[in-house]
Amino acid sequence: MALRDTHLPESAGPVPSAAAPPGAAPALDPADRGRLLAGAHHDPHALLGAHPVPGGIAFRALRPFAREVCVVVDGARTPLVSEGDGLFSGVLPLDAIPAYTLTVAYGDDEAVETHDPYRFLPALGEFDLHLIGEGRHEELWTALGAHPMTHQGVTGTRFTVWAPNAQGVRVAADFTHWDGTAFPMRSLGSSGVWELFLPGVGEGTCYKFELCSRYGHRFLKADPMARRTEAPPNTASVVTASHYEWGDADWFARRAATPVHEAPFSVYEVHLPSWRPGLTYRELAEQLPAYVKDLGFTHVELMPVAEHPFGPSWGYQVTGFYAPTARLGAPDDFKYLVDALHRAGIGVIMDWVPAHFPKDDWALARFDGDPLYEPGDSRRAEHPDWGTYTFDFARTEVRNFLVANAVYWCQEFHIDGLRVDAVASMLYLDYSREDGGWEPNAYGGREDLAAMAFLQEMNATVYRRCPGVVTIAEESTAWGGVTRPTDTGGLGFGFKWNMGWMHDSLEYVSHEPVHRKYHHHEMTFAMVYAYSENYVLPVSHDEVVHGKQALVSKMPGDWWQRRANVRAYLGFMWAHPGKQLLFMGQEFAQGAEWSEKTGPEWWLLDDGYHSAGDHRGVRDLVRDLNTRYRATPALWQRDTDPSGFRWVAVDAADDNVFAFLRYDAGGRPLLAVSNFSPVVRHDYALGVGDDVVAWQEVLNTDAAHYGGGDVTNPDPVKPEDGTVRLTLPPLATMWLAPAVL
Repeated sequence: MALRDTHLPESAGPVPSAAAPPGAAPALDPADRGRLLAGAHHDPHALLGAHPVPGGIAFRALRPFAREVCVVVDGARTPLVSEGDGLFSGVLPLDAIPAYTLTVAYGDDEAVETHDPYRFLPALGEFDLHLIGEGRHEELWTALGAHPMTHQGVTGTRFTVWAPNAQGVRVAADFTHWDGTAFPMRSLGSSGVWELFLPGVGEGTCYKFELCSRYGHRFLKADPMARRTEAPPNTASVVTASHYEWGDADWFARRAATPVHEAPFSVYEVHLPSWRPGLTYRELAEQLPAYVKDLGFTHVELMPVAEHPFGPSWGYQVTGFYAPTARLGAPDDFKYLVDALHRAGIGVIMDWVPAHFPKDDWALARFDGDPLYEPGDSRRAEHPDWGTYTFDFARTEVRNFLVANAVYWCQEFHIDGLRVDAVASMLYLDYSREDGGWEPNAYGGREDLAAMAFLQEMNATVYRRCPGVVTIAEESTAWGGVTRPTDTGGLGFGFKWNMGWMHDSLEYVSHEPVHRKYHHHEMTFAMVYAYSENYVLPVSHDEVVHGKQALVSKMPGDWWQRRANVRAYLGFMWAHPGKQLLFMGQEFAQGAEWSEKTGPEWWLLDDGYHSAGDHRGVRDLVRDLNTRYRATPALWQRDTDPSGFRWVAVDAADDNVFAFLRYDAGGRPLLAVSNFSPVVRHDYALGVGDDVVAWQEVLNTDAAHYGGGDVTNPDPVKPEDGTVRLTLPPLATMWLAPAVL
């Protein structure tokens, strides 16, 4: 099938008049001809197109299965002679290469007039190639992939791909019936980049690259730089261009005004395909921002959005690093969702997965027939936990692919933060590997120096190019300096998930209250290291799946006690130094584990459900926690400053009581008191000092409208000799602020 050019009619009629038969073109060298037809030639433009020869200009076209190919010069149509195997050629008695087109006819169809792809100069510049070779192309997506454009006055699409080990690369597409024979690409020197401009090809075209390895094998691969894909289970890349006009200028104007670690930061974690199953990006934009805004969260964190073929991987096995999943819509539709969240005043964090990629034979794995994105050493390439490949962080082009990808999401999709998945698996050479399954680094250690350098470069580049963006490490070890600046040897992240706090605190609350005194340290130990990094306190999707139970189901006791425990825990969490993250469904005490097929159990909130009020009570608490949190600088302004925190009751293990003070930059305090025992403690003495004349209860998780027993301290309480005496409700957390008398 011939290409159709937007500048030319789709059919010939009226067909240009036929000229005299052309002269015979010089025969191709048999070796060149064989390599061209086999898709293994590095420079098809030297063989195809128009070239000066003795006696004129030779024209040669490769159009398999064509009945007739003609060259059109100044309105005169000259049939080319078939050389067999889809090759057509001829010589016209001309002094110079003219402006020309081709007409191509298949079967009984009329001829179609089109531009010849092999008459165009490379559409990728030398500077782009230089940056690619240096591994420093920070906007790599503008150079590689498929880009609709006007080149030499003609509209079409430029295809470019990095495949340094390939003998040849061709474009295969829906309009070629997935046969790449007609459109071999040229190698652009030592860069490893292959390029071809195809006139008449535009948005919506499905394509892949057909590669010929140095071993002679041919196979189809999706474009690593594709910015749009077919919806799974289909796997083709799709030519696309963005036409979206953003409306979030006000959000961007204030995003970088306050350092994120000195600002309120509470995160609602969302798996988009299952939050409201069946909704598209644009439909989600009508519901998600309003819901998150109503609950008072400052940010959403989206589980991986990049394209992935296997839905139950939740997005953590990525094949299309530059394409939002097509399950929910087009890239511009995803921009619409981000824009809607911004216009609602909500930041957008996205899970980013540079630690590994799946082995699907149509994607990145052994991309050009050899290990390319993965290391050549199988011991380093194989990720033992997930059956995937790891990236070769030591290779400049691979590092560039990932660094540019981080910038891409922040720059092109206005993402406000990247939560980087599985950082620990990148940092350690022996991660999940047995003895003999790894090699020490140059200094004899277990640290992956290349991965460390990659993370430093990624963080430094993102922070330099995208002011106000934050990066967050999911890192579960004691690696030092995860959130320390790169210029002092740190990895340069803005935050680190506090996996230790998460594990210890959930372990504590899972015990019956009578046993909690033996685990008291699990709730206090986090403060020993709280200021070693900038922390996020996560109760994430990982904690409510695979037999770990939903948050409310982890709690001991009857239904009332389990809800009370959840409320007390959330009150403790929101007051604790560090930012907060809560996974969807936990905000209303869903009892079942999360399922990506069904999502949150929204029916628990329906009027007809007998316990709907119980679930709404927890949701109302989350709303009030966020509202009070955002209005109380003491809870976030000095999160990374040890002087912003003081224990009041740290060793009341027998009572299951914890109490501490938080201070804002001006010294104004908030007192948080948690009683994790099921008994009311009357007249409980806490040494808070005499700086505050009286304390007023501003939040109590035992309040009746949350589903509690309504044991409260309704009146201001004045300290005596530095001691305040409070009534502590059972299984509850209270916040108290200086009273206005």
